[in-house]
Amino acid sequence: MNARLQSTEPEPYVLDDQQAIGQIAVQLPGATAIFRRHKLDFCCGGQVSLAQAASEKGLDPAALMRELAAIQRTDAPLEYDSAGALIDHILQRYHAVHREQLPELIRMARRVEAVHRDHPLVPAGLADLLEAAEQDLLDHMVKEENILFPMLKSGGSPFVSQPIGVMRTEHTQHGAMLEQLMALSNNASPPQGACNTWRALYSGIAQLHDDLINHIHLENNVLFNQFDAPTPKPAKSACCGSCG
Repeated sequence: MNARLQSTEPEPYVLDDQQAIGQIAVQLPGATAIFRRHKLDFCCGGQVSLAQAASEKGLDPAALMRELAAIQRTDAPLEYDSAGALIDHILQRYHAVHREQLPELIRMARRVEAVHRDHPLVPAGLADLLEAAEQDLLDHMVKEENILFPMLKSGGSPFVSQPIGVMRTEHTQHGAMLEQLMALSNNASPPQGACNTWRALYSGIAQLHDDLINHIHLENNVLFNQFDAPTPKPAKSACCGSCG
């Protein structure tokens, strides 16, 4: 196999320790979890620079920058010489990332829904939708990791089209979930004057949307197509004498 994927994602966000911590929280999905772990206030206190916020907490700005750089995600053009290598990429780039993304998005959604419950544009029900999405994705990924992917790594089997068909059906359901998610979040567009937590939440939802779309494309159109042969067209039957 020699699969090439051209990235459709924007260039990586350029980190700078003089940027406001709130700006980084909004522009770099996943940064909020790091800031929370270090007790850095990216919401109400988000106007100060990363360097200043780190210094006030007695943190090493360079070490903090390395943590943030480690969560930057990009899909440069990729090349794989085996299905196994492609599966390993999917596990690292998408399965592991989804497991990181969703708990943080759920936490932020709960906070936004509670703090801004009187706002006319509050995304009521967003946290519940994200929790359902998390459970569906976890169940889906476990099935791939424990059943389908080991089968594909071993070369497939005459029955591989059955679990692939199940995964394709669930991918369609995930696509419907993404439509709900984008509708509820106004296409991940925060209202004017939204706080940094709200903006970071929607930035993370946009990232989840793009990641999951690329994830599904990579499996449906690149990986599965190597093993799931198209259904042959039925052979034209000989005329029995009643057709003419």
